[in-house]
Amino acid sequence: MSLIQIKSILEVKDLSAEFHSADGNFLAVDKVSWSIDSGKTLGIVGESGSGKSVSALSVLGLVPNPPGKIVNGSVNYLGSNLLNSSEKFLRKIRGNEISMIFQDPMTSLNPVLTIGRQLTEVYKLHERLSSKKAKVNSIEILKKVGIPSPERRMKEYPHQLSGGMRQRVMIAMALACKPKVLLADEPTTALDVTIQAQILRLMENLQSEFGMSIVLISHDMGLIAQNCDHVMVMYAGQIMEQGPTKELFENPQHPYTKGLLTSIPKLKTELTEKKQNILETIPGNIEPPSFRPKGCVFSNRCSHKLEICSDQQPKDFEIKPLHLARCWLFPSNDC
Repeated sequence: MSLIQIKSILEVKDLSAEFHSADGNFLAVDKVSWSIDSGKTLGIVGESGSGKSVSALSVLGLVPNPPGKIVNGSVNYLGSNLLNSSEKFLRKIRGNEISMIFQDPMTSLNPVLTIGRQLTEVYKLHERLSSKKAKVNSIEILKKVGIPSPERRMKEYPHQLSGGMRQRVMIAMALACKPKVLLADEPTTALDVTIQAQILRLMENLQSEFGMSIVLISHDMGLIAQNCDHVMVMYAGQIMEQGPTKELFENPQHPYTKGLLTSIPKLKTELTEKKQNILETIPGNIEPPSFRPKGCVFSNRCSHKLEICSDQQPKDFEIKPLHLARCWLFPSNDC
């Protein structure tokens, strides 16, 4: 699926990432394309195993090899293809111009280094600050992400912090250099609603002040609806549907998108008497790569399945400008 935009700061085109397993090679990301403009927010949503995190890791060349490798596509950042760039160039970009908030802070933070050591290193490496100035800036950014007694936390190790505090440290490290692009992989999962709102407000302020672009990956449809300009729905490594946020939420077209939205618990006042206390679900689970159909990857779980769905992959259908869906149900697919 290809989405054409102008003035894109980051453009991913036909990206495919392959992983080797005991059952053979499989595509975790399958010809995914997206782009984002300066100062905008792109939301990526889908179940676990949809390829959301791998697509973000691929941008910075962080897919572990082995077992994974990029087999196709390009990642263009301000005119440079990051997939063809040297490791030296990528080290200048990572954490400085393009930053990432990782999903699991416990495995992303170094367990044998203090929080202060890891955070000041960001300022020393990318902004060439002295140790004294780096420490001052580190304490300040920890305050901004809501960590109490930041001077004391600077001396502590990751295992001494709660899960929520570790997540905030990761967010502080990602925002330290005021990056042009922020890849946020489930940034508020371990946080309570008060801190979540604080972090989102901080990201919004930096975006407004510096024109930062944000790629927000989340399972939380409400979070995506409130904070994104454009939404991309992924399933089994492919883009099922994408479009402007308001348009996609008000006029979802793909059966998978509709399933995600109807699975959201509703307030009692929103329920009809007939549907009270019934939580709708999408039957089944994402198929393991070795069992996925050669046609539409969602066909085994789709209640609108056609005969052609199991045998041929559908094309992209333009619902409205910038609103695209990949499904055989639409006329352009000649079903």
